[in-house]
Amino acid sequence: MVRVLVYLAAVMTLIACSEQPVEPELADTAEVQAFMADVSALARGQAIFEGSCASFCHTMEIETELDASFLFDCQWNHGSTDQDIFNTVTSGIVGTRMVGFGSNFPEGDNDLWKVIAYLRSKQQAC
Repeated sequence: MVRVLVYLAAVMTLIACSEQPVEPELADTAEVQAFMADVSALARGQAIFEGSCASFCHTMEIETELDASFLFDCQWNHGSTDQDIFNTVTSGIVGTRMVGFGSNFPEGDNDLWKVIAYLRSKQQAC
């Protein structure tokens, strides 16, 4: 009986270790891509961006006098991947006006991914 249990444990370990983990960035990119194809998700992302970001620091148009980054071009100062953007918005940037929002959007992280999808949908071609 003990041999059978040891054998089953070994087989289960091999099966669990053989599965390929999903790369976090690929999963996040897939989520952003799905939101980019959803008109209501983009509208929500835009509304949150305009109400939380564009109203205070970032703008919808390039302004040279602005101390906050323009988010619709190809220049990202704190990482350009979807995960980098997520981390920046979540944690903030020390020494700047960019506070960390954490998961404090009404629908939590889901809303932040919708904001990122909106930014990506309006981003200039790079």
